Parts: sequence; structure tokens; C-alpha cells
Amino acid sequence: MTRSRLRPSLRGTAPGTKVERAAWAAGLGVVVGIDEVGRGAWAGPLTVAALAVPEGRRITRVRDSKALTAAEREALFEPLTAWALGWGVGHVSPNECDQLGMSAAQRLGARRALESMGLMADLILVDGTWDFVGDAAGNAEVRTIVHGDAASLSIAAASVVAKVTRDQIMRDEAENFPAFNFERNKGYPCAQHRASLSGRGPTTIHRRSWSFMDGLPWTGQPRIHPGGSQGVLFA
Repeated sequence: MTRSRLRPSLRGTAPGTKVERAAWAAGLGVVVGIDEVGRGAWAGPLTVAALAVPEGRRITRVRDSKALTAAEREALFEPLTAWALGWGVGHVSPNECDQLGMSAAQRLGARRALESMGLMADLILVDGTWDFVGDAAGNAEVRTIVHGDAASLSIAAASVVAKVTRDQIMRDEAENFPAFNFERNKGYPCAQHRASLSGRGPTTIHRRSWSFMDGLPWTGQPRIHPGGSQGVLFA
């Protein structure tokens, strides 16, 4: 099968392997990138992916998932996961996000992703400035990298895996809640999503502790207030 050409806007933007190569040279054999998607969504899971880049094996066309189209990400998924030394995904349900809060939800997603990867990491690279891996790292070193999904191949690869897997979940949920257009907005804020919420109230996959719930009609799903208490806004 002939692969489409790389879009001109993506040329020269490939994430590097400087950190990974330095780690391998220092004897750290399993280098894992980790990234999350869905933190800012109103509906659906928080998804964290972990992916170990193999030493000495190349792959092309990987970019930060936000720079790729949906078709480009999906075309990369199978080659990327076949190329990886190991990979795993951890989903945190909307209800868990409500009950735990987003910081603890990220830590839980990271733990699940690393456990499902089935490898013991030596170095874990995390996008951003906050180490949400925490104790799940075990004996591995954790480094945060600002804009890591654009700078590190490990993190960029993890970002693609996280995005593709979560997007598929939201496309599946769209069949259950057709008025919300989840196949397009993936549960993120937008005018159409807000209008559907205002007219219909939240679904079972909405995060019911968030402030966007204030003032919405009650449709049988109880409000979850920050801190874990539950109640009904409007009876």
C-alpha cells in the first residue's frame, strides 16, 4: 500500500530522540514516554498512554497528536504499536474523575498505563511540568519535559496512542447519545455540546462535579459536588 506524502507543514517538525539516546548511552535501556488526553473534556474518560521506544529502530511521520489529522493519527496507530518495545493505555472513567479529582485521576491513569505496558521502565518522560506518575514509576527515574509531545519521540508516540484510543471510545459513545455529537467533539467543550447540555441535561458519561454543570436541567443523573458529596441541583 502506498503511503500518502507528509504534509509540507509537518516537514522539519519531527520530535527528537536526544533525551532517549542519552539515556540509552547511560545504560537506561527502557525509556518510556507518557502522555494524557481528555483532561479538559466535559464527557468521557481521561486516557493516559505509555510507550517504550525501541533503541536502534526508526519510525517516520510521528508527531505530537495535536499536529496530526484524525486520519494521520489512525494510520500511524498500528505501525506505531507494532514498532514499540511495549505500550499500554490506562482509562479513568468519568465517575472516577468526579470522585478522585483530576490530579488523582491522572495518577491513576498513569499507573494503569504503565501496568498494562508489561515492561519495567528505567526512565519515564512526562509531557509538561508536573510528574503525575509518582509512585507508579517504581524504581524508574521520571523527567518532565515542557512541550514534550513536540520535542520527544517517546512522548509524541504516546500522545498518538492516547488520542486514537480515546477518540474511538467517544465515537462508540456517540451511538448511545446521538444528540451530543461525540463523534465530532469527543466530549470537549463547544457551542453544540453546551446547547445539548442546556436542553437535555448531562448523560451518564459526563463529569458531573465540574462547574459547567451549574444551572443545567436535572435529567435523573445526580449532581456530584466537588469533594465527593452528591445531590440533585433541580428536582
